[in-house]
Amino acid sequence: MRWVAGRLGGEGDGERGSAIVEFVFIALVVFVPLVYLVAGFSAVQRGVFAATEAAREAGRALGTAPDPVSGQAQAEAAARIAVEDQSVDATDVVLAYAPVGAGCDAAGSYAPALTPGEEFSVCVTVTVRIPLLPEFIDANTATGQFVVERDRYVDR
Repeated sequence: MRWVAGRLGGEGDGERGSAIVEFVFIALVVFVPLVYLVAGFSAVQRGVFAATEAAREAGRALGTAPDPVSGQAQAEAAARIAVEDQSVDATDVVLAYAPVGAGCDAAGSYAPALTPGEEFSVCVTVTVRIPLLPEFIDANTATGQFVVERDRYVDR
């Protein structure tokens, strides 16, 4: 009879409370890195969305501007607002232009004149910071590109 009571947990139960210890151990080993991985992925994805949207909005602002000087100011403001909308630090935004077909690798070598029918690419690069990593590890960048085709019939 003692043997049956021992098997059913009546006597000599030396493993009481071990489930809590195992759960805490599994939570620390599995769940904490998983949450960090999700947070890091979210930061990168937020940077990609910010760069893409900033390039689009800057291109629209510059494409509809009356002159290059006011267009540049409008494009910078539009890019800054689009990046801040994704909760990304707007101090790490680089706005540059490239000829169509050259890609963002050639960005910075082109200055739009805003002539009727002109085509150019707007490239925005955003530095993405992963949470809890030191600032000297910020080699992660996201680049967004938008091709602008200025209207052929513009009032001058």
